Amino acid sequence: MKDDFVFVDEFVPGIRWDAKYATWDNFTGKPVDGYLANRIVGTRTMCATLERAQEKAESLGFGLLLWDGYRPQRAVDCFLRWSQQPEDGRTKPRHYPNIDRAEMFDMGYVAVKSGHSRGSTVDLTLYHLATGELVPMGGGHDLMDSISHHGARGITPDEATNRHRLRSLMDACGFSSYACEWWHYTLKDEPYPDTYFDFPVG
Repeated sequence: MKDDFVFVDEFVPGIRWDAKYATWDNFTGKPVDGYLANRIVGTRTMCATLERAQEKAESLGFGLLLWDGYRPQRAVDCFLRWSQQPEDGRTKPRHYPNIDRAEMFDMGYVAVKSGHSRGSTVDLTLYHLATGELVPMGGGHDLMDSISHHGARGITPDEATNRHRLRSLMDACGFSSYACEWWHYTLKDEPYPDTYFDFPVG
């Protein structure tokens, strides 16, 4: 692993994770190139800031569950190849029900150069510390649809409140949100704003 990159779970006590792209449970329907282990990686700076977010969440009765962090460029390239393949319908209903897979890039849900590859972006949600249950957010990870946008109509007031809670918490701790994905946050003062890494996770 590159210097200044670490496994998040070793630096943020109590963090939960489920590295979706290392599993079959993602929009491509299979493990993605570059994810050799179900672990989340990020820069040390990002981890330190995420630890503050975790502590703030805990004070409110919540924990953080991570779905992705650093993403190798080879994984992004894999997404692009996948988007150009014929539709098989396996993951469409859950992840992109109202668009064609090729439209993911044009609509901003997937990027040819991803902020994740710079090492200081995370996909995450909240869960209740008391029960371990995920907080309802009005749609899951990588639901590429307008309902995933901040301020989206069609979700319940409780779900909207939960999205706002996560956004306020992350913003207060030094992360900026992404308008199209309620789960996506990037460190405001990221250490490698112009570098896209390609070492594997594992």
